[in-house]
Order: sequence, then structure tokens, then C-alpha cells
Amino acid sequence: SLKMDVRAIRRLQRVSGHASGPPGAVTSHRLVSANRSSTADLKLVLTEKVGRVGVIYLNRPKALNALSSPLVKDLVTAYRTFENDKNINVIVLTARGRAFAAGADIKEMKDMDFFTAFTRDHLNILEEVIAQSKIPTVAAVNGYALGGGCELAMMCDIIYASEKAKFGQPEITLGTIPGAGGTQRLTRAIGKSKAMELILAGGMITAKEALATGLISRVCKPEELVPQALELAKKIAKFSRPVLMLAKKAVLAAFNTPLDQGLTVERHIFHSTFGLHDQGEGMGAFSEKRKPSFKDK
Repeated sequence: SLKMDVRAIRRLQRVSGHASGPPGAVTSHRLVSANRSSTADLKLVLTEKVGRVGVIYLNRPKALNALSSPLVKDLVTAYRTFENDKNINVIVLTARGRAFAAGADIKEMKDMDFFTAFTRDHLNILEEVIAQSKIPTVAAVNGYALGGGCELAMMCDIIYASEKAKFGQPEITLGTIPGAGGTQRLTRAIGKSKAMELILAGGMITAKEALATGLISRVCKPEELVPQALELAKKIAKFSRPVLMLAKKAVLAAFNTPLDQGLTVERHIFHSTFGLHDQGEGMGAFSEKRKPSFKDK
């Protein structure tokens, strides 16, 4: 059942809404490795490479990782760096602290008028960069994912969550509605009635409830969340990069098109794989009873 906790939501909103800005530069514990030249100047995200997996940590814990313009800018930079790295097949997105992301930064938004909101919609770029990315993203939701934070998680392709995670779209309590996909993706994920209940009542659901509704794929113990997300990502990353991209495109067609059109997209993509080296390698390896050696072509 839906668990209402308006006071908790308001506490979170107060914290994120009155954050005074970036918590400061990350020092020696920064997790940047091979991408140091591209991401070394980022202050609000941490990055590391684990094999063919790129990991991004939102790093504004004192503000519950509220999605301020500077944080979004750093996130976009880190994400594009990994996406443009031909040795990265999957991205894992998680966060430091007790929140994944407690929403947009209310301090930045509270004085906006219509024109400003329309022209400075900084969360919209996340739709372009993450939701429409060609490579898959696994979200590892470590805590509160509210408002824009919930929308950010839903932009990812697979969601794992800590037992401590909570999901919600509490914008109604602020006199507005979700504006970065919440009314659309949440409804597609959990159905009209549950989505209406969350959005109209402004409540939250636990990770266990999110799993039951189909919003997420797995609930993990807090200390096992990132390792399990990485385990999945590494399993995915060993396959052919272009085939992963095509598979993601085909699955997304199920959400974006009617069934007959989606089936047509699927058939076209299926046929196109037979023009790839890796399709021949995969089927050849199966016939020869050996492991395939994909070349990403």
C-alpha cells in the first residue's frame, strides 16, 4: 500500500531548497581513473571505470543530491564522456549520501515565472543525454528518489534499489506537477491508478513496493547495491556494443510506438544484425562450442 509521509517530504524539500550550493571540491578520494583528463574538473559528480562499465556518483550529499544546474551540468559532462568512450558499454548511475536525488533544487526554482521556467528547463537535457542515450544505463538508487530524482531514475534502463530507497513525485505539495517525465514514465511503469495516487497525493513508496509494482528490477541490501548493479552491468558489457544499442532501441520501441509499429521496428533491427561481424561471430561460436570474441562491429 502507498505510504504517506508528507512531513518527511517537506523536510527533504527544505534541505534541498535551502542548500547554499556545491559542497566543495572532491579531493583525494575522487574515483576518477582513465577519464581523468575529461572529468578531473568535475566537482559535483565522481566517476570511475570498472572494466567496460562507467560509474557515475552524484556527489552533493549535504543537499541530498538536489539536481541544481551545476550538478546537472557535471552529470551531463561525465555521461557524455563515458558514452563517447568506445570501451564503455554500460553506465551505472548512483549517488553519495542518504539520497539518490531529492528532486530539483527548489532554491533555483522558487522565483521563476512562466518564461523563465520555459527557457531554463535544465532537467530537459537529461532526457536527451540519458533517456535517449544509445548505451544502457543501470540506476543504483541508494536512498530517496523524489521528484526530479525519481524522474532521473526512470530515465535509466534498469533500476536497482537499496532497501532504504523511497520513490515519489511530491510536486503537488509545491503547487506544481512533475515536469521531467514523471506523469508519463511512472504511469507506464506502474499503471494509471498507482501513478495517480502517488502524483495526486504526493506520497512515497518503499523499494519493496516499487519492486511489486514493476518500477524497479531488484531490491538490495544497502552495502550490496552498487556491487550488484556492477555485477549486472559487467554481465551486459561483455556483449557486442552495437548489438546492445540495437537491443535497447528495440525494447524502447515498445514504449514509444503501437504494437504493430514496434513489431516492424523489431524485425528491421533483427535483420540489420545480420550485417554485423559480431552476429556471425556469436552464431559461429555457438556452433563451434566456444566463447564468442566480439569486436564491436
